[in-house]
Amino acid sequence: MIKVLYFGHLMDAFGLGKEEIDFTESLNTVGGLIALLASRGDVWRQALTQNRALKITVNKQFVELDSALKAGDEVAFVAFMVS
Repeated sequence: MIKVLYFGHLMDAFGLGKEEIDFTESLNTVGGLIALLASRGDVWRQALTQNRALKITVNKQFVELDSALKAGDEVAFVAFMVS
């Protein structure tokens, strides 16, 4: 399992603050996780792929999209509205 946390306006946009996602071999990078989440619909896609203010951490360390994931990781997405 991967624990996923949402902060900032993402909590309101998605209607949840956290969830757990089954870890699979195809879900082995942050980019893979974002692709999976973005496939849930337009709100998810826009918030996670088109938001320049999006910050991502894995186990409380800032990471890039190509950063590796493993079972047991905690991934946090932080985004605030920018005007």
